[in-house]
Amino acid sequence: MDRFVSLVRWLSRISGVFAILLILLSIIIVCQMIFQRAVLGQSTIWQTEFVIFALIAATFIGAPYILLTRGHVNVDLIPLLASQRARVVLALVASGLALTFCAALFWSSIFWWHETYATDRLTSSMWRARLWIPYLSVPVGTGLLCLQYIADIWAVATGRDMPFGLKPEDRL
Repeated sequence: MDRFVSLVRWLSRISGVFAILLILLSIIIVCQMIFQRAVLGQSTIWQTEFVIFALIAATFIGAPYILLTRGHVNVDLIPLLASQRARVVLALVASGLALTFCAALFWSSIFWWHETYATDRLTSSMWRARLWIPYLSVPVGTGLLCLQYIADIWAVATGRDMPFGLKPEDRL
């Protein structure tokens, strides 16, 4: 199981790098779009749609990295007041509920993505992008997020990680 946790953490780091690259690419494309419109006086066709899809993909694909680094918004008042055992229980319950939600989203998104792939749906813009390509980020991101939750639950349940990243002596 330790190899599984290591592999999932590696995949989460890779997803974080991929999300950063998507954001950087979006910034470059926005700058190119501004130059094309303002300086060259030309219309743009694909840039806005690409940036929207890229930023949504960065959000879903980057989510496992955010969970790995505990970069999400976290209200830690209750864990700071609780005993170490209560923290573990609270972390396992919260992670279990989040995993359940992510698993349901993952399961639903597979069918949603497959429908766009099987019917070869396109965007209604002039660009006519195949929708299955940007939609793929939802099952990929939520699938990796589920794996990261499983790895986190295992690490907390076996004592390899502290719940909420707090040491036992961290208390109010």
